[in-house]
Amino acid sequence: MLVLFIWGHMLLESSILISKDAMYRVARFMDGYYVFGADYPFLITCAAGMILTIFIVHAALAMRKFPESYRSYRAFRDHMATFRHNDTSLWWLQVWTGFSLFFLGSVHMIAMMTRPGDIGPYESADRIVSEWMWPVYALLLIAVHLHAGVGIYRLAVKWGLEVGPDPAANLHRLKLARWIIIGFFLLLGFTSLGVYIAIGIEHRDHKGEHYVPSWEHGTIQINEPKQAAAAVPKTSQLAGGES
Repeated sequence: MLVLFIWGHMLLESSILISKDAMYRVARFMDGYYVFGADYPFLITCAAGMILTIFIVHAALAMRKFPESYRSYRAFRDHMATFRHNDTSLWWLQVWTGFSLFFLGSVHMIAMMTRPGDIGPYESADRIVSEWMWPVYALLLIAVHLHAGVGIYRLAVKWGLEVGPDPAANLHRLKLARWIIIGFFLLLGFTSLGVYIAIGIEHRDHKGEHYVPSWEHGTIQINEPKQAAAAVPKTSQLAGGES
């Protein structure tokens, strides 16, 4: 569930690569506008809270397999160095990425729960740049996609997913698929992050201003600053642009 959520979330966030309007539509869809005809940000709060709960349960179950003492850690480290087994090393990578996600992921999810209305082309870009969240998101991208990609691979091996009759070739294909998936989502994530950073830098002097989609430029929006609203001629307030 968590991996599917992460991948779906990444695809939705990357709508910024299409246009600001595309990302705006995705944000409005998530808060129920296209279903209920109005924005209900608490829907995002509920969804983020549910995912955070699943995330905490997942972390609690996984922590049962962590080395519980320094002696256990030394024993595992020595075993890993002697055994030199790729999948054993990947499990250790899962431990470290999972540990980092407990902090990085929690920060992101709590921000979504407490500020569900601040999601949009300008709002998200302002949070990334003006609020200096880009280092957190950069580290989060690396940790979450390594953790998700390796985790799905380990599940596929554990449950015997077959993509060919030859066991050796089957394992090779699974490993190749693992790195393709990780590489794809890291490329998609960092490209999207770069676009948000560029928007945030451009919009830095207008932090707090909400995005107005292109099809609504002819009317004054409630969330526009009063100074900007006052500067718009009265004739532009007419629907359809009549003057």
